[in-house]
Amino acid sequence: MRTIRAAVRERLCAWGVSAQVCDDALLVVSELVTNVITHTVSDHLECRLSLGAGHLRLEVEDEIRARTLPAPRTPDPDEHCGRGLLLVGAVSSAWGVRDAPHGPGRIVWAELPSRTEECH
Repeated sequence: MRTIRAAVRERLCAWGVSAQVCDDALLVVSELVTNVITHTVSDHLECRLSLGAGHLRLEVEDEIRARTLPAPRTPDPDEHCGRGLLLVGAVSSAWGVRDAPHGPGRIVWAELPSRTEECH
């Protein structure tokens, strides 16, 4: 996970994405990657970033679909997990799931409004 986060941070800083958007993007990527690790049997995942006019798009693709679609849930207050997609929804302007175009995988994506400035 540390390697993915470092690569994402490096790319976003090179693009001049604001520190707040960078922090939100790192949270989203962490949650989406954790979901792949937790809920699929994929040995491989791919993380993609794209910067468009006014938005940053993050995608995490696994190679083997889980049996159910990713969906936010409402965990009990004492549960230590189950809040990942709630967090993704809170910091993203939109997110969703689609089947991978090639193979049996699935892509979970999120978009964040982007602002550019000096990244730290």
